[in-house]
Amino acid sequence: MSVLIDVQHDIALIRMDDGKANAINFEMLNGLNRALDTAEAQAKAIVLAGREGRFSGGFDLKAFASFGPDDITRLLDEGARLLVRLYGGPLPVVAACTGHAIAMGAFIVNACDTRIGTVGDYRIGANETSNGMDLPVFALELSRDRLSPLHLTRALVQSFIYDPQGAMEAGYLDSLDKPDNVEAKAIAIAAQLATLPSATYAANKRAVRKATLDRIAASIGAHFG
Repeated sequence: MSVLIDVQHDIALIRMDDGKANAINFEMLNGLNRALDTAEAQAKAIVLAGREGRFSGGFDLKAFASFGPDDITRLLDEGARLLVRLYGGPLPVVAACTGHAIAMGAFIVNACDTRIGTVGDYRIGANETSNGMDLPVFALELSRDRLSPLHLTRALVQSFIYDPQGAMEAGYLDSLDKPDNVEAKAIAIAAQLATLPSATYAANKRAVRKATLDRIAASIGAHFG
């Protein structure tokens, strides 16, 4: 399986691990949504992690190459729905960014409430311009919300890919920790967030992000333009 979940002490640890790049394809999206179903039923907070050295390399470009327009649109739609679910969902979500997070991988990081990255030799960023791709609305809206305005041109227009320290300065990450501690730190933060009144947390999270969530939801089926 490409997605695993372990619920302990009200914390759902969801791990992406396909043994490769943790590419976002239909299988990965289905696995993440099933894990989120379980988390929302059994837990009070979520930690979303990758495997060592890799959070997610983004959308599965090999799948894109074999798809027709309808399947490409469907995959983008499902990716947008996942981001809306994470960014607007009722539970606190903490990212344990365990390695490379590129394109859709970086947007998933940004859809988490708190983002802890490991120190090390890896990169985070959006490479759509360098790949000749228009940025989908979900990428633009999440980036406007989470990244520093001083970095928007560099990060989105110029496809700059950051090291961990630069990613923290740009706004992709909130803090860094050692590789063998990043997951434990994310779990500890999730446990703290789980003590907040759950209904109020969910309502305020949704209220603060409503305009962004509405724009992303409205873009589903018409991502570009």
